[in-house]
Amino acid sequence: MPSEDLFSLTGRTAIVTGANAGIGQAIAIALVDAGARVAAVGRSPMDETMDRLGANKDSLLPVKADLSSTADIPRIIAETTDWAGTVDILVNNAGIIRRGDAIDFTEDDWDAVMDTNLKSAFFLSQGAARVMMENGGGKIINIASLLSFQGGIRIASYTASKSGLAGLTRLLACEWAGKGINVNAIAPGYIATNINTSLRDDPDRNKAILDRIPAGHWGDPQDIAGTAVFLASDAARYVHGAVIPVDGGWLAR
Repeated sequence: MPSEDLFSLTGRTAIVTGANAGIGQAIAIALVDAGARVAAVGRSPMDETMDRLGANKDSLLPVKADLSSTADIPRIIAETTDWAGTVDILVNNAGIIRRGDAIDFTEDDWDAVMDTNLKSAFFLSQGAARVMMENGGGKIINIASLLSFQGGIRIASYTASKSGLAGLTRLLACEWAGKGINVNAIAPGYIATNINTSLRDDPDRNKAILDRIPAGHWGDPQDIAGTAVFLASDAARYVHGAVIPVDGGWLAR
């Protein structure tokens, strides 16, 4: 295969969850730019994502869905296959975070994060994999976290969900690699998105973070998008079960 074709996604269809902003939006746009059609899933309108695509907006299908439960998952798969005929790529990006001391953490905050970040990611992967297996294979990319490797503080359910997602990535890779499905994950470091606004707005916390990052700055959602294109492409056809940090060197420190 010519090297210029290794990263082409022409003719492929992706589902990207949480695609209305931040990392999910950057990934959806990058996949379209690489030639894919993208079903962009989220609770909020996709107007900004559509606007950023410009002339390529016909390559994006907005799918309004709530991944705090599994109820909408069959419809996400059905709307995508009705639109494009198949699912070749799934990016499990949708996620939420709740902060609080572990000693006071509530069951509601635990369940809300685990349901969105881990349970829905598994069952959406299951639904997409059934389509992929019928069509010869595909790619599943989970958006994990530095907290897949570290403990963190005051984010008990987020750390548990992202640690679980890394384990789930390896489990599904072991089960599905022989069926033509690559399952991998990206572990973003500190990326400048709305989920981290409170950290960036806290001068002391922001300084402590920057002092720890060898690159010396927060990442941009585009930094994650490039890795997603790689994992979705033929360039990564022999990559299975990897959890790739994109963190400015944080874990190397």
